[in-house]
Amino acid sequence: MTETHILEAQSRARAGKGAARRDRRNGRIPGVVYGGGKDPVLVTFEPGALDREIYKPGFYTRLYNIKVDGKRTNQMAICRDLQVDPVKDHPIHLDFLRVSAKTEVTIQVPVHFVNEEECPGMKRGGVLNVVRHEVELLCRADAIPSSIEVDLTGLDINDTVHISMIALPEGATPTIDDRDFTIATIAAPSVVREEVAEEQEEGESAAEVTEREESTGEES
Repeated sequence: MTETHILEAQSRARAGKGAARRDRRNGRIPGVVYGGGKDPVLVTFEPGALDREIYKPGFYTRLYNIKVDGKRTNQMAICRDLQVDPVKDHPIHLDFLRVSAKTEVTIQVPVHFVNEEECPGMKRGGVLNVVRHEVELLCRADAIPSSIEVDLTGLDINDTVHISMIALPEGATPTIDDRDFTIATIAAPSVVREEVAEEQEEGESAAEVTEREESTGEES
């Protein structure tokens, strides 16, 4: 079962932009906890504690028990929206969705790559070309994976990693189900690509010369 983390919050009485601005002036970050068949709860968070959670890997896949005014709610929640200041780039509002163990949620799960040292293609100078840094999964709230692990062992230049090659947690399925989409490829080094391009250009030029010579011979 996915670990649940505690996040401290204080209740707030009023909604609206004016109230939210006052909360921010008072050094708090406004938010709301909604869903689960219960009334929304307006809350504020302490910026320092919130920053420590936001900048940890997997913030959007983490389950929280939001402790309001010192009281544990025993209700799991996940962050569904984080608004940031467009200039200062710090959080200004958060939305948390209440979930139960059986709730199915659609979630963006980060992709982690391991065993680069065991990848023949990268040893030969190949480059890991990441097509998807995250994969959207449908899974139960109590089984949200913190990440998807891609093992690069044995992959060579021009090899491709598809979603079908990844061992997903039990009960988790990709929301894209109509194709075996690409996660990453091992691309050839730029020097090799340039050499191949040059060889192709030289081959095309030689073919053009041969074609002209043959055409001239036919005319004469």
